[in-house]
Amino acid sequence: MSRTAGAKHLVLIGLMGVGKTSVGQECARRLQRPFVDTDDLVATAAALSVADIFATKGEVGFRTLERIAVADVCASPQPLVVACGGGTVLDPDNRRALRAAGLVFWLRAPTATLLTRVGDGSARPLLQGDPEASLTRLGRLRQMTYEAASHVSVDTEERDIGEVADAVLAGFEGGPA
Repeated sequence: MSRTAGAKHLVLIGLMGVGKTSVGQECARRLQRPFVDTDDLVATAAALSVADIFATKGEVGFRTLERIAVADVCASPQPLVVACGGGTVLDPDNRRALRAAGLVFWLRAPTATLLTRVGDGSARPLLQGDPEASLTRLGRLRQMTYEAASHVSVDTEERDIGEVADAVLAGFEGGPA
């Protein structure tokens, strides 16, 4: 029996720039199911950009809205492909809900690769100032949480979107990731 039988949603977690949105959209296309990004859900609910939410409500306010978005996604009766914001799984309730509602994939890449993907970080509130130092710090702080939250880990280094999607879908369907 494939893992998909017991896992309604395919969930992607990892640091910003690892490819959750791009890979998620490709997986959704191949599985013919809707794609959702928790950051987009939060921004839509707040009628503000993620950067504006951080500026006006702070990270605590953002995480409160994110918890609601995760609960809504997990409760969806329709199987989804879900890309989570980089810090989503810091909340233990989010981790439990996502693991219970789907199969969670941790997409990983070295800091140098992430840095080339996020550029100067100007559009990302948690990267203001020194993006490289911020990504290194976040990676160190979040590694154990990502490990605890995920069912499967997929390295995105030197892989294009299609190759990462292949690995994710192989893991989702019960094969090697």
